[in-house]
Amino acid sequence: MTEPNKKIWFPAKRYGWGWGLPCAWEGWTVMMIWLLLLVGAAFTMMPKHPVSFETTLGVLTGFLIAICWWKGEKPRWRWGKD
Repeated sequence: MTEPNKKIWFPAKRYGWGWGLPCAWEGWTVMMIWLLLLVGAAFTMMPKHPVSFETTLGVLTGFLIAICWWKGEKPRWRWGKD
């Protein structure tokens, strides 16, 4: 059941499954933090520790997906008609 007053940070994509670009400043902040952490991890781990970087990438992306699920529209397959 959806909450009528829930503020959406990540709207559903028009085509396919998942979320599109953020529609609120909070969503953009989450995306910017995710990107900065990802770039920081790449610069510190990539040359010597690629497996650690891949693990960090998976964890950071998991957190991003969890936030999108929590603060976004309900994900479902969309054909662009609704």
